[in-house]
Amino acid sequence: MRRILIVGAGQAGLQLAHELLDHHYDVTVLSARTPEQIRHGQVMSTQCLFDTALRHERNGRLNLWEQEAPRIESLGVTVGGPDGPPRVDWASSLDRPAQSVDQRIKMAGWLELFEARGGTLLVRQATVRALDALAAGYDLVVVATGGDDLADMFRRDPARSPHTRPQRVLSLAYVHGMIPRPDYSGPKIGYLNIIPDIGELFTIPAYTHGGECDILFFEGIPGGPLDCWSDRPEPAEHVQRLLDLVQRYVPWEYRRCGQAELTDPGATLVGTVTPTVRRPVAELSCGRLALGMADAVVLNDPLAVQGANYASRCAAHYAERIFARGHRPFDRHWMHGTFDGYWADARHATRWTNAMLRPPAHLVKLLDVAAHNPDVAHRLVNGFDNPADLVDWLDPARTAAYLAQESAHV
Repeated sequence: MRRILIVGAGQAGLQLAHELLDHHYDVTVLSARTPEQIRHGQVMSTQCLFDTALRHERNGRLNLWEQEAPRIESLGVTVGGPDGPPRVDWASSLDRPAQSVDQRIKMAGWLELFEARGGTLLVRQATVRALDALAAGYDLVVVATGGDDLADMFRRDPARSPHTRPQRVLSLAYVHGMIPRPDYSGPKIGYLNIIPDIGELFTIPAYTHGGECDILFFEGIPGGPLDCWSDRPEPAEHVQRLLDLVQRYVPWEYRRCGQAELTDPGATLVGTVTPTVRRPVAELSCGRLALGMADAVVLNDPLAVQGANYASRCAAHYAERIFARGHRPFDRHWMHGTFDGYWADARHATRWTNAMLRPPAHLVKLLDVAAHNPDVAHRLVNGFDNPADLVDWLDPARTAAYLAQESAHV
């Protein structure tokens, strides 16, 4: 039986661990925290999983909260500022619903299930030194976290990494008590609110401790008015400051927040992300190789809502490659080929995310057109589950040709 060590207990690492267990591999997961520490700790992220990722979870019998979590059936986009109503305001339905489950609940549950299914859990700090001590006992070492000093194991790929510093300052809170927009009473909608030259606010229906909730998630342009979190406020002050910013810059969303309150003391987070693509293979001092996956080697800003989705896709792809390898060694050539297959898909999400961080004029126009053309809106919204369909729009000429074709059909 082949022995595989997975470092990291997030979406990618645990999904891969469960898939390997199902195929009778001997799997060990190295986690910095116990399930109880994860469950009762601070939120780790936002997330909104679209159909492709949700299908991977169903296939692995990991959809443990599918019945409880709200079904997000549409996505909406607004563009505006504090003075007057939004100048763009539209929504379109997803072909299949999305869902968001607090990763504290999901990862704690998946870890417990992993042990119940026969996996081995090691709880210790995930460091390069720890890997050196463990690696010799395994046929394959997969690094599924960029925490601690692990990301530095994998060298930055400058050709694929146009940014060298964070492009947004991130702040979020999980809250109970938000109401639908006054003019809307249909299925659950996730909204992207764009405040030009200032940043963005996401509102995401989700599931957390205590049941259904909403995530308020600001992405602020560094140096702007949303870049105001360096003091790392305590939870009560954090949520009040966040609501004050919603009232000032996204007043149409603030009308939903009159009864909003924090779901629990751990439900706030502040941070930054430097979008980075890294080379996928690292050599440990003991001479063994480690293969990076998901955020450890392809880290995008959360703006395009692709992080957890591509962690899931990466886990599914790596599992297929491991199964196909049989009893042959997991050598450097195989590792690079495995990552290259993933990058062939992930590059679309990276290109689209980087474009959204600094949208060119023709993409801004596309949002305007979508307000009046349901076909454009529908394609844009469903592209979040298929970024390969969106990258055509990064070319101004192709975008113009597409819009001209759509106009001819109206």
